[in-house]
Amino acid sequence: MSFNKLVRDKIPEIIKKEGRLCKYRIMDKEEYIRELRKKLKEEVQEFLESGNIEELADILEVVYALSKAQNCSEEELNNIRRLKIENRGAFDKKIFLEK
Repeated sequence: MSFNKLVRDKIPEIIKKEGRLCKYRIMDKEEYIRELRKKLKEEVQEFLESGNIEELADILEVVYALSKAQNCSEEELNNIRRLKIENRGAFDKKIFLEK
């Protein structure tokens, strides 16, 4: 069975514990970022289809990994998020701009 996709760090270990074989490799930074972007699309699509809160957690994990891969810590990313909230607001008021 071929997967050809980015997986979580413990997946090879889990597969081996189940008595199955797997083949994997470690990507370089450029490929890793490209695969993270694909994974983000995949996770967003899964959330849109299911509405499952666990998919939102997967999306966050990919977002944090992308941030880290681009030399931005979770703390820095959250600071950027807070600053945007401070300057432009969040989405709490459910405002739908019509015109």
